[in-house]
Amino acid sequence: MKIAVITMHAVKNYGSVLQTYATQEILLKMGCDVEIINYIREKNLNSNLAETWTNNDHGVKKIVKKIVLLPTIHRWIKVFDGFLTEAIHLTPNVYLKEKDFKSIPLDADVYCTGSDQVWNSGWNLGVDKNFYLNFAPEDSKRISIAASIGRTTISDAEKEIVLPLLKKYDYITVRELSGVKLLKNLGLGRVGFCLDPTLLLTKDEWLKHAVPYKIKKKFLLVYQLNHDERFDDYVVKLAKRKCLDLVRVCTRFDQCRLPGRAIIIPKVGQLLDLIDKAELVVTNSFHATAFCINFNKDFIDIRPNEYSCRINDVLELFDLQERCISDYNNFDIANKQINYDKINSILTLRRKESLDAIKNMLAD
Repeated sequence: MKIAVITMHAVKNYGSVLQTYATQEILLKMGCDVEIINYIREKNLNSNLAETWTNNDHGVKKIVKKIVLLPTIHRWIKVFDGFLTEAIHLTPNVYLKEKDFKSIPLDADVYCTGSDQVWNSGWNLGVDKNFYLNFAPEDSKRISIAASIGRTTISDAEKEIVLPLLKKYDYITVRELSGVKLLKNLGLGRVGFCLDPTLLLTKDEWLKHAVPYKIKKKFLLVYQLNHDERFDDYVVKLAKRKCLDLVRVCTRFDQCRLPGRAIIIPKVGQLLDLIDKAELVVTNSFHATAFCINFNKDFIDIRPNEYSCRINDVLELFDLQERCISDYNNFDIANKQINYDKINSILTLRRKESLDAIKNMLAD
């Protein structure tokens, strides 16, 4: 069975490429011939990254910012494009716009919307119909694996656009329970829950791809998506209280000025190793949270300002709500170790249910 998957593989971040890899591996293990559709939105093209990241700047500030970004962009391309080239079965053709799918049609038995924030119109600056398989032949089989809406409500205007597209799916799974509820409230029938693909591979399966990063002392790892001075102050104080070195994964070169030992855009495998070896992880990232749970790590989530329902949902699923804080004076949480006996039982059950759901979608 040949399956063509469209997902956010081309975004330059760790969560995007790792969930893409996990989706591919799960389907390969189920005996599918898998292709990840090499769909790259214009803003994510390597040649447009500097413009995308300085879109709101003007004049001299824009020019300076573009120059400062160049080393980061070069490193992004080396790390993330390198991983995609080595590990992902991409279609030979690149698709940039809807018309490209018509001029270079795909041929598959099943068309699949993959995971990540493919259905979050806020994140995507509008509805991207390609992520709703608008290009698939009219009579084709359509499914989704752990798609994310990233919000608990959508506007009436958005409903008018997406509902006709969603009704064409044979079966839909989303990675947030709030998303299941939202879609069922829209009157959609065959809708279910599926764990994020990164949680469908076991810790042992992931650590086969870990690349050692040598750090001699015990450390607190920071993986921070959006800069916040209160976050920075908190992790500095927390590291001192716990007598841990402060290590920070920097996704841009300019972040090296932030507190902690800077590890600038590590290899994908090195990030897995860093999470596994950390004594404690402090993050505001959904996928960093997912890997902490999968790797049985003590962690603290700092509630993000936007799309926090993604983290809320995964924490609620594992009864870990107390690990997410909004009070920057809450240091006691770091002294409470997570009982992973209970968590692993939930994970094992949910993983089996999710894999069974995927198998059933493919078999129907």
